[in-house]
Amino acid sequence: MMLNSTVLKQIESGLVVSCQSLPGSAMDRTDIVVAMAQAAVAGGACALRVEGVDNVRAVTAVVTVPVIGIVKRDLTDSPVRITPWIQDVLDLGGAGAAIIAFDATLRTRPESCSRLLGACRTAGCIAMADCATEADAVSAWSLGCDLIGTTLSGYTAETATDSDNPDFALIARLAKLGCRVVAEGRIRTPQQAALAMRQGAFCVTVGSAITRIEHITEWFTHAISKEHL
Repeated sequence: MMLNSTVLKQIESGLVVSCQSLPGSAMDRTDIVVAMAQAAVAGGACALRVEGVDNVRAVTAVVTVPVIGIVKRDLTDSPVRITPWIQDVLDLGGAGAAIIAFDATLRTRPESCSRLLGACRTAGCIAMADCATEADAVSAWSLGCDLIGTTLSGYTAETATDSDNPDFALIARLAKLGCRVVAEGRIRTPQQAALAMRQGAFCVTVGSAITRIEHITEWFTHAISKEHL
C-alpha cells in the first residue's frame, strides 16, 4: 500500500507520455520505444505508458519513473483490446509495470473487470481503468480501481465521434464524482493538457502528439493540403 501511495504521488499533477509505436511501422522496435521513453523522461514526464510485455521490461530497466503497462490484442469475440486477459496483467506486473491499465468498458469481454482488478492486486500493481463513458468509470471506481482513464472516450461504438477535441466534459464530470482521472485521448497541445488539469484531472497522458511521428506528420500535411483546395 505504501509503494502504491508513493507511485500515485509521483504521477499526481504530472504528464504521462505514451510511448507506443504504430504496429509494423519503422518505429515499431523495442530499442526505439526505449529511446522514446528516455527522451520523454528527460523532458519531464512523470510516468510512461508502454504497450507490450517485452517493451515494458526494457523500459523499466532504464528509467526510474513509473510505467503504465498495457497489452493490446485483437480478439474475435470481443471489442476489448487493452489488457483483456488475466495473464496479461500478471505478465506486465512481472515485467516491472507499476501501474496496469485495462479496458473497463461495459462491453462483452473475456474477463470481468473485477477479476482484472484482482490480478492487479496479486501483481502488487496500481489498477487503471480505461473507460469510455461515465457509466464505465462509475462502475470501475466502485470496484476499487485506483485510476480512471478517459482513454476510450470517442473510440467505442457508443462514443464514436469525428471530433478531434478531448472529452473535457467527461473529465470534469468524473473529477466531480471524486475519481482520480487520468485525462487521455486526443490531447494534442500544451493548452489542451492545461485545460484538462483545470477540469480536475489527476494527471494527463499524451501519446500521438509526442511520440507518433506518422500521426504528427499527417496533421501537418493535411493542414497544408487544405490550403490548396
